[in-house]
This record gives sequence, C-alpha cells and structure tokens, in this order.
Amino acid sequence: MEQLGIILLAAGQGTRMKSALPKVLHPLAGKALFLHGLASARRLAPELVAIVVGHGANAVQEAYDGTDVSWVIQEKQLGTGHAVLCAAATFKDFDGDIVILSGDVPLIREGTLREMVGHHRNRRAAVTLLTTVLDEPKGYGRILRDGKSAITAIVEEKDASEAQRKVLEINVGVYVASASFLFAALDRIHNDNQQGEYYLPDIVAIALGQGKKVETVQASDGREVMGINSREELAFMEKNLRQSINKKWMAAGVTFKDPDTTYIEESVTIGKDTVIGPNTHLQGKTTIGERCQIDGSAFITDMEIGDEVLLKFSVVLTGSRIDRGAIIGPFAHLRPGTHLGRNVHIGNFVEAKAAQVGDGTKANHLTYLGDVTIGRDTNIGAGTITCNYDGFQKYKTTIGDRVQVGSDTTLVAPISLGDDVYVATASTVRHDIPAGALVFNDREERVREGWTEEKRRKMKGNEK
Repeated sequence: MEQLGIILLAAGQGTRMKSALPKVLHPLAGKALFLHGLASARRLAPELVAIVVGHGANAVQEAYDGTDVSWVIQEKQLGTGHAVLCAAATFKDFDGDIVILSGDVPLIREGTLREMVGHHRNRRAAVTLLTTVLDEPKGYGRILRDGKSAITAIVEEKDASEAQRKVLEINVGVYVASASFLFAALDRIHNDNQQGEYYLPDIVAIALGQGKKVETVQASDGREVMGINSREELAFMEKNLRQSINKKWMAAGVTFKDPDTTYIEESVTIGKDTVIGPNTHLQGKTTIGERCQIDGSAFITDMEIGDEVLLKFSVVLTGSRIDRGAIIGPFAHLRPGTHLGRNVHIGNFVEAKAAQVGDGTKANHLTYLGDVTIGRDTNIGAGTITCNYDGFQKYKTTIGDRVQVGSDTTLVAPISLGDDVYVATASTVRHDIPAGALVFNDREERVREGWTEEKRRKMKGNEK
C-alpha cells in the first residue's frame, strides 16, 4: 500500500482579520480553525503529518493536543510554495503521495480528500488539485483550460488579465502530489510576481511543462472549500457550520424550538427525544442524555447530563455531572466539580461549587453550596450558605442523609452534620452536630416599643 502524508499550512498572519491572534487560531464552532481541516485529513490514516507554522508558532503548537505531528517552522512567510518546501526535510525518505491543505479551509470533508487521493492514484498524476465554481470568485486563483477541458494553467487574481478574472472556476488550494515530484518542482519555482512570493500553484505549470499529468477534482459545494480571510467570512462560516450541526442532531431525533438561536459545538453529543429551547449554548465536551428538556437561555460547558433532566430557564452549568431526573433552575449556577445525584432539585438563584449532592436532595432557593458533600433526601432551606473560605484556605462541609436545614442558615466550615439533623431557621452552626440532633441559636428576642417614633423625633431635631 502506498504511503500517504499530510502537510497543513498554518503559518500566515491573516492581516485581514485585524487581530494579534494568528488567523488559524480563531475559533469556529468551539475549536481553532486549523483543527477542523486537520481532523478531516487525519481520518485518511496518513503515515506522516506535518504542520507548517510561522506567525504565532508557539501559540499554534499549544493549541494542538497531541504529539503525533511534525512541526515545521517557516521563519519568513515567503508564500505557500516556500511553506511546503520548508517541510522537505521532514519528508526526506518519504515515498508516497502528500495531501496539502490550508489551515483556513475548515469545512473540507474527509470524503473529498479521499476522492482526490483515489483519483490521483488511479490517473497516475503528478499533481491533483481541488477546484470549485463560484459566482463571485474574487480573491481566488483562476483555473484555465483548453478546448478539451484540460487544465493549462492557474493564474492568481493579482496577476490575471481582465478576461481571466471572468473565469468562475477557482483553485481551492488543496492538492495531492507525489513526494518525488513535489519537492523537485518546488526547487524550481520563482517569485517573479506582484507579491514577490513563491506560489504553490506554480507546480502545476512545472508539471505541464515536463509533460506530466495534472488532474482536478471539483467540489460541488463552494462552502466546503471556502477559506477564511476576514471576520465577516468567519461569521458566515460559523453560521453555516452551526446550521449543519443542528440539522445533524434534528435528524438524530433532537427537537429544537428555535434552531437559529441555538449554538452547539462539534464536540457535543445529545440523546434522542431531548428538547432544546432558544438561546441555548452547548459547548466543550458536553454530553446530554435522552428525553431531557432545556427551556432556553442556557450556557452549558463540559457537562455530563443524564437522561430525563429538566433544565429550567436561564442556567449556567460548567464542568459538572447531573444524574437522571434532576431539575435545575431557573437562574441556577453549577460550577466545576459538582455532582448532582438522581432527582436532585437545584432551584432559583442557587449556586453550587465542588458540591456532591445525594439522590433526592433539594435546595430550591437563594443558596450557596461550596465545597460540600450532602447525603440523600436532605432539604436545604432558602438563604443557606456554606462558609467555605476564610480568606486563606478552603474548608469542607459534610451534611448527612435526611437533614433539614432551616432558612437563613450559615454553616461555618469545616463542619459535619450527621444524619437526620434538624437545623433551626436563622442558625449559625460552627461545630459538628451528631446524628438526630436539633441545633439552634438560643438568643433572647428583645422589643423596644415606641422606638420608631422616638427615632423620627431625633432625626427631625437634627434637621433643625
């Protein structure tokens, strides 16, 4: 079996983005631009993958979570041909075909790349390039053909004549080339053009001049091969990709009340018969079970959500786990490290951080649960606070099963409440409480009759 290599070009600054961030690091559907095309290429099972970096090289390398690629540095950005040539040493002993693609073409499909490789090998071509037809091809190199439809040249728009600019078939910038031909050809290209750059498409002219076969594969959908060069194009691509993701989930049995306002990243998974309301954001490594309901205005990141969970209006959930049948919200906030058991209720204006909450427990109102472990079937009254931080260190609170915590209670950690404890309303608890005990603050209630009128007289006197 012939070897296959990948060269991904990710060295450019992307000046039209008007950003200090390298163009290929701008996020699309939750991940950097270059990672989309790279993922498609990796599915071809190549023996060798090289990524050419230049501007912001360190940042681009840090964005890739893996060690299975070779990094190639292009010290000076002298064009796409020069960028590929920088990878020559990496492919010194490589005997096979190389797929070349740009890091700013995120929607390129595995199927298209596989078709290119197959066509290239079947036709025994020196180089095969991907083309498409656009109604408005401004900015792209044009494909020139003879009367028999054979490719004769690629001309960059800046170097094209007025007649050539009217051609609608464009060079996408994705190639398959035999390694032996590719690097020999790159040694022969020149920079005698308006930009003073070494253009990768010039290998086509070299191949034709040597009588070698040049083939093309045409992409039917221009959106698949659209490059990102501006914020406007990035927004357009984001919209198209979001629509595609939502359609995929609807086809899999998920209901969207308003797909146009629902944002789902590619890394998210959703179970069938789940209903998602408007203005919902599902991000990161989030998994949602079957028959869940998300009312809307939810921001959910890196969550593990079980079946039949109800998320009421306006919740923010991050880095936590929710088991089957739980009810969250409205206006609830789960922070990282939280685990809610089955049928737990976390209600309005409740915040939980690193909280382990047992099955059937409820905290329905105005509560902060930080660094706490709570048992089964416990009720946390409105206004309860676990005081977990003294300004220097965090401390843990432990609450047992079937505990009743009255409203407006302050639990000063470190502290432990045993099973079946009853905490009276408006208590401040500073010590461990044994199982089955009642804890309350015995303070005398004092009343001064006539105090309000006396206060008013004093205030009136001060005004004079």
